[in-house]
Amino acid sequence: MLSRLAFNSTRRVASARTAFAVRTYAGRSDGSVAQSDTFNKREKAHEDQYVREHEKQVLEKLRKSIEEKKNELSKLEAEAEKAKEQK
Repeated sequence: MLSRLAFNSTRRVASARTAFAVRTYAGRSDGSVAQSDTFNKREKAHEDQYVREHEKQVLEKLRKSIEEKKNELSKLEAEAEKAKEQK
């Protein structure tokens, strides 16, 4: 009987130890995946902002170039008119 009692108490102690083998990380709703998702969104926003600024600069250069070409074209047309009148 004593051996049976000792065996049962040993089994209880062993089973009590396994009750503590639970996860130990935080049970918050956000975790590394949610933080990673937030980081990805922030990084994408920065990249999008950079692309928009770059496109804005390229468009401004193109507008200036178009304006210069229009001025050059009007000068050439004026010269062509003068050449026609002189003939």
